[in-house]
Amino acid sequence: MSCRLIAVLLLLMCLPTSVATRAEPSPAPVRGVLFENVRVFDGRAEQLTEPLQVLVVGQRIERIASAPITAPPGVALTRIDGGGRTLMPGLIDAHTHLMFATLSRQALLTGDIGFLNVAATKAAADMLLRGFTSVRDLGGPVFGLKRGIDLGLVAGPRIWPAGAFISQTGGHGDFRLPHELPAGPDAVSYSERVGAAVIADSPDAVRQRAREQLALGAAQIKLMAGGGVASSFDPLDVTQYTVAELRAAVEAAENWGTYVTVHAYTPRAVRQAIRAGVACIEHGHLLDEATARLIAEHDLWWSLQPFIDDQPSPYPEGSVNRRKQLMLYAGTDQAYRLAKQLGIKTAWGTDILFSAENATRQGAKLAAMTRWYTPAEALRMATADNAALLARAGPRSPYEGTLGVVEAGALADLLLVDGDPLADLSLVADPAKNFLVIMKDGEIYKNALGALPDRPGPPCRNDAPAPCP
Repeated sequence: MSCRLIAVLLLLMCLPTSVATRAEPSPAPVRGVLFENVRVFDGRAEQLTEPLQVLVVGQRIERIASAPITAPPGVALTRIDGGGRTLMPGLIDAHTHLMFATLSRQALLTGDIGFLNVAATKAAADMLLRGFTSVRDLGGPVFGLKRGIDLGLVAGPRIWPAGAFISQTGGHGDFRLPHELPAGPDAVSYSERVGAAVIADSPDAVRQRAREQLALGAAQIKLMAGGGVASSFDPLDVTQYTVAELRAAVEAAENWGTYVTVHAYTPRAVRQAIRAGVACIEHGHLLDEATARLIAEHDLWWSLQPFIDDQPSPYPEGSVNRRKQLMLYAGTDQAYRLAKQLGIKTAWGTDILFSAENATRQGAKLAAMTRWYTPAEALRMATADNAALLARAGPRSPYEGTLGVVEAGALADLLLVDGDPLADLSLVADPAKNFLVIMKDGEIYKNALGALPDRPGPPCRNDAPAPCP
């Protein structure tokens, strides 16, 4: 054997040990944010904590401590010096209509669905920058908007959608025009075509419509059980649906692990809904004490809104809608008094409709709650209490995790407030000035303080429309 052949054989024998093993790529660092020197409103307490450090890793609050916190291995940390300011849970609005909040009723009834979606997308982004990180949407075609937000295509709050609200003919959700009545058996109105409302006039029809919304992804079902302000056909005092019709929706929802809430103002409408087995009453501003006691005895939720005449009305003075609105305003004080006196589980919401100007006053509607509650009670309602109502959707809740609190393991929906909202709730009425950091799902959407990253990286813009990198 020649010397050359021997050399080749030796080289081949040595080759496996001479080739360097390729190193496995290092995993991408997990994003983390450390809030330093913050006083915490945890969503439940009557007062702020002493200065604390709060560590967010990924989507959740990892740790809360009074001593300095070091980042766990593999976490790319951004530090935010709170300077003794207040860290609190993101706000939750338990009664919204993202599709209907900022456009006039005429625009909603005549505009094409593409334009309505564009307007709702802006409304959602604006709402997030007002500090509202979660909403319960109780009527409107928001399934596509919710999906876009969840995929990160656009900015906005978490949405618990009801989809189209279900109404009887001539009920609060019947927005057909007079020339569309009487309707033929196959007639479908504009609001039905776009998914804003559905008309159902028997237990079987109600059951079918409820199942359709659940199939589309509804977290809860919304029915119109009484007269309302925004609709033109129905007087405020009327009762809508029968117990059998309401019960059909309740059974459909319960079979899917969730619940029915109803729009109702009067004692008769609410009593009928309670007999049908609903879990929540929306509004109820005209209730008497006996009916309110039934809500308490059945351990139901009462979703109230601070309807007071402190803002421009979308309805002309002297119109039927405006007269009905003023009737509601007259009952608001007693409704809150009864809810508080009887210890009813009370949710806070705004139900803003048809007015871009009023939509900007979302936080002001929370600040107005000091007319009946302490700042701590009002903030608890808009955080931990509203989160408990969201959780009532059970397995139909679209998001996993605890909301409405600042505690280890909870989802990181957080606000850094320039001041103490437990001493001055009016701070929430000016979010552009007073909410210095807005975080949802561990992502920073606004940071007016600037970031102090442990690694190089661009700071968050003050007007960021989407999560900062």
